[in-house]
Amino acid sequence: MIQKMFAVLVLLVATSTYAADRPNVLFIAVDDLRPELGCYGKQHIHSPNIDRLAKSGILFERAYCMVPTCGASRASLLTGIRPARKRFISYLTIAEQDAPGITTFNTHFKMNGYNTVSLGKVFHNVKDNAEGWTEPVWRPKGVPWYQRPENHELHEKRQKQGSRKRGPAWESADVEDNAYADGLIAERAIVDLKRLKAKKEPFLLAVGFLKPHLPFIAPKKYWDLYDHETIQLPVNYQVPKDAPKESIHTSGELRAYAGIPPKGPVSDETARNLIHGYYACVSYTDAQIGKLLSELERLGLSDNTIVVLWGDHGWNLGEHTLWCKHSCYETSMQIPLIVKAPGIEGSQRRSNLVESIDLYPTLCELTGLPLPQHLQGSSLVALMKDQDATWKSAAVGRFKNGDTIRTDEFRFTEYTDKNGNRTSQMLYHHDSDPDENVNVVKGHKGSIKNLSENLHRLMGRDGEIQSTEKLDAKM
Repeated sequence: MIQKMFAVLVLLVATSTYAADRPNVLFIAVDDLRPELGCYGKQHIHSPNIDRLAKSGILFERAYCMVPTCGASRASLLTGIRPARKRFISYLTIAEQDAPGITTFNTHFKMNGYNTVSLGKVFHNVKDNAEGWTEPVWRPKGVPWYQRPENHELHEKRQKQGSRKRGPAWESADVEDNAYADGLIAERAIVDLKRLKAKKEPFLLAVGFLKPHLPFIAPKKYWDLYDHETIQLPVNYQVPKDAPKESIHTSGELRAYAGIPPKGPVSDETARNLIHGYYACVSYTDAQIGKLLSELERLGLSDNTIVVLWGDHGWNLGEHTLWCKHSCYETSMQIPLIVKAPGIEGSQRRSNLVESIDLYPTLCELTGLPLPQHLQGSSLVALMKDQDATWKSAAVGRFKNGDTIRTDEFRFTEYTDKNGNRTSQMLYHHDSDPDENVNVVKGHKGSIKNLSENLHRLMGRDGEIQSTEKLDAKM
């Protein structure tokens, strides 16, 4: 018994010594952030801090989520496995229930000597994989959604009428950043960076910011960055030609907010307010990210810290008449992704198609941790080092009864009923129609056959994954 205890102690000491030489990880998640940012070529957006990170890291121009809803998307990314018809379905997804026995990202790092800390929204459910963090998950408590008294009172009144009834969809209040939750999350992250540095052990600090999730509430100074009169509605503010009815939803998430009609289109002025509010929230969260990056530099941690910035899914700002996410269109599936790593030259871009489940194996390789056998993504490290590295040629995902695949040329989606029988398809030719305005499914039979076969190979015809096969570069 004594010999066994001594052996365990030696192993723990060795692991601790080995871990001490590994880089830290600052893992930044942003809710509902679409790649409409300065560093993605959208110069109307004020995102100087995310742009700063892009200049020191690798920016992935075409990264995609697995499921365009928060709980399911995060569960897939943090387990490293793909969604299925009965796994990772809704925003309420709990990873440890949908994927029992799977070692999650945070747990794997904790088991390998990392201090793992979660602030804000990382997993959707605060109790999900709680044992994978070295201390209790922290989220701000008691912070009112709204700072304007009339908005707070309206919200409280509507909440008494039902949990799905909320206050206004936007707010501009002349307050400091820490009047809202994301400002408090940034402050806590700065404190924890100092504390974790003092431990002299490698850390994984996961920081999840809430905005630009609805409601679009941000301090007035961020609203003032944008001229309301210049904000335009999207050019494709209509349903795509010949789009399947399954592809268009009613923007139900938005309907809970005061001033939003229960059905049908919103007014043009409401649409502009929503877009303005979304932009303001992006700039607000960008400012909080900037505080973390500056503190990392001030503490002398930048050279030995991997920084990852990712959005959990895209968001629609009126495109195809849609608001929120919850669709298989490009606007719902595409995410921003930036990775900065010691020893890898920054200020580079990659146009390859990557998936959010690629992050788990990437961070394992960057930190020298073993790769769990269950992972279905592919490490991005070779691609980060060499833009000509061999890489997969498609990204797949799904939402409810739709399975979707993105290639260089096309986005193809197939909808099925509860028995797995096909009900409709849509195909968008991105070379000629990048905004996905015309469904050309009737004109590309050969391409559809190939796309459908590859989609089924990964997702399975019944919606279940057939194996842990990785998507290869053969299409």
